[in-house]
Amino acid sequence: MAAEPTSVLVIGATGALGRPVVRRLRQRGVAVRAACRHPDLAADLAALGAELMVADLTRPATLASACQGMQRVLAAAHGLLGRGRWRSEQVDDAGHRALIQAARAAGVRRFVYTSAFGAGPDHPVDFFRTKHHIEQALAASGLDAVVLRPTAFMEQHVHLFNGQAVLAKGKASLVGPGTKPRNFVCAEDVAELAVQALLADPPPFRRLDIGGPGHHSNHDIAALYAQAAGIPLRVSQLPAPLARAMSTLAQPFHPGLARVLRMLSLPDTAFDEHFHAAAELQHRFGLPLTTVEDFVQQRVRQARSPRATTT
Repeated sequence: MAAEPTSVLVIGATGALGRPVVRRLRQRGVAVRAACRHPDLAADLAALGAELMVADLTRPATLASACQGMQRVLAAAHGLLGRGRWRSEQVDDAGHRALIQAARAAGVRRFVYTSAFGAGPDHPVDFFRTKHHIEQALAASGLDAVVLRPTAFMEQHVHLFNGQAVLAKGKASLVGPGTKPRNFVCAEDVAELAVQALLADPPPFRRLDIGGPGHHSNHDIAALYAQAAGIPLRVSQLPAPLARAMSTLAQPFHPGLARVLRMLSLPDTAFDEHFHAAAELQHRFGLPLTTVEDFVQQRVRQARSPRATTT
């Protein structure tokens, strides 16, 4: 068996996926360069022995420095909600093309890219089209490439964008009716697969769709939080036509917010967010996947703890 690589660069190290990947790599004794825009938010990673480095996908020179001496790279940053210099076009498109170029120039041996479930050239949301284009650019780069395609992260789409408001204000704020069945996956679970993709020789897969068990609407999520917290369910809804109008107004000032408003105001049939291979994933990789119900219960317990934290 080939020896595990001794150096891994994680781009987006303080994000929902990057942080648990760094933690797992350090537990295995792998040298990690944790790259992010704000290293002051990464004290926990430094305490694990990770090397902190400032890297910005909109500044190619920082990417070249970050890749130097690294054997493998995980790209785990995105600009879905970005604005200004960090809008999606600069982060998810130009920034990742620059990162691929920097990795090639530095002699990186493997590049693991975090794409998105459903990414494709005809997706109705530009973010997913961009993800597809970067998959194509990576395939053409000559790098040893692996692509992760997770569904929506629970940490963001279940908690940050929905349940957190239920716990803090007693009310969820939904765009549209919030009835579309969606699949969510815990980033902690994706991190286990990302580590395998980074370390195994050969990698156990080249492109992998990753999702969690079951499907829930945004309204379902709010109800789960209210039930777990023992409070009445209160929901405010922004009608889809109004959300689309607000998206148009927000576009010049906050393209990330405009994108999310447009996405959430699309008809439920605009693109499919079902994932039906969770049982297969669990069997193939021996990975117990987190359910939404268990995730919500955990977040409610954290919120009630005297040492509650949000991530």
